[in-house]
Formats: sequence, C-alpha cells, structure tokens
Amino acid sequence: MRTLGVDLASSDERTACAVLAWAGGRAALVALEHGLAPRADRAAPSPGDLRILALAEGAQAIGIDAPFGWPAPFHALLAGARPAAWSDERRDALRFRRTDFAVRRLGGFWPLSVSSDLVALPALRCQGLLAALGVVDRATNGRIFEVYPRLGLTRWGLDRTGTGYKGKEGRARREEIVASLTARCPWLALGPHAATLCAEDHALDALLAALLAHAAACGLVEPIPDEDLAFARTEGWIAVPAEGSLDRLPR
Repeated sequence: MRTLGVDLASSDERTACAVLAWAGGRAALVALEHGLAPRADRAAPSPGDLRILALAEGAQAIGIDAPFGWPAPFHALLAGARPAAWSDERRDALRFRRTDFAVRRLGGFWPLSVSSDLVALPALRCQGLLAALGVVDRATNGRIFEVYPRLGLTRWGLDRTGTGYKGKEGRARREEIVASLTARCPWLALGPHAATLCAEDHALDALLAALLAHAAACGLVEPIPDEDLAFARTEGWIAVPAEGSLDRLPR
C-alpha cells in the first residue's frame, strides 16, 4: 500500500509531496518532493498539479493539507441569502466549518479560517485537484482525505509545546519533531530524507499528511458526528487521528 501526503500551497515553490510505502508492518519514505518546479508561463497549467496527480495514480490513500470547502452559511451568503443579524455566533459560523469547530474541541486550537484567512488560496487551488481526482463527497470518499499536520502532531504527542516549527526560526523545533517521530516509530524508515524534513517545513508537513492519510484509510480517526455528516460532505472534514493511533499505524 502507498499513501501520498500533499502540503498544498498556492504556489508550486512552497508545495511538497511525500510518498510512503507500507508492507510487513513497516513504512518507508520512498519519495519526497518539495519546491515543485514553478511555471515558466504564468498562464500555463501548474506543473505541480500535474505532478501531484501523477503521484496520486499509484496511491491507495491521499492526504491533502488544504481546506476542501467553505462554511455552509458562507456559501449561502454569497448565493444571496438574507443576512442574519450580526453577532459573535454569526461571525464564527461564517468563518469556520463544522470540522473547524471539531478541531477546536478535540485539538484545542482553531484552524485558519478558509473564508477570511489566506488559507483560502490553497483551498481554491485544491478545488481543481479534487475535481481532477473525481471527488464529489469531500468527507467519506474513502481514499482522499483533508488532513491537518499540526493536529497530527498534537494528537500523537509529538509536539505538545505549541511552539512554531515553520520557517527558518522553526528549524530547531523541526529537528526535535523528527527525532521524536524516529524514536516513537522504529517501523518508519526515512532513508536519506531526514535532513530535508528538518530543513523544510513543507516537506515535514507532507510526511505528516501521508501518515494521516494512512490513519484515515485504516479507520484510525475520530468518527464524524451524525449531525455534521451532511455538512462535511460539502464543506470538507479534517481527519482527526484517534489518540494512540500513531503506534497502531503499521499493524
């Protein structure tokens, strides 16, 4: 079995992909691509998208770190629904999806708002990939999952400090995370890629996305509440790894 993790940015230069091969209770990082080639012609299709789709062909599970949709009340507002009276509750309903409220409850923090933060740009790009991959149901299609690497770090106990691991200033934290992951997961072979995971936060997020995709495919995630299921199929749903699931991934 192969799982693909994609840390999707609005540009190819900040996008990364990781492929894990699973067999015999072990997993190996067999491909790690980051800083995908930028377009020579800005009007041409993204070569990064073409590369992601090529890698997806051989993957049984795919985890994409980007929002799969927008809040239903936000959709309704754009479609011309009569605006409701403004309140803090109304504000949050327009900013956050049902899955974001679940992440806040289970993970202790808010994801970025897809309707009011810059994460909307990867989300817009993601729509093209989902269409190319034939995704209609954004929550329970069984192969392609919305994932959130930071949530994986928290739920798996790999980073409980909350200290940032992004950018140049986060290098020391990334080194600690990779060391912790290596110690916790003797079944995971990183090969020659460990140095890249420490150097590039996008590469580390892509690896985490591949691990989270495997967890989702194996059912090692929190179930979607019945009352949220219809929303999740259009808004998207972040796969929340079950506590203790990291140690059960290779079984």
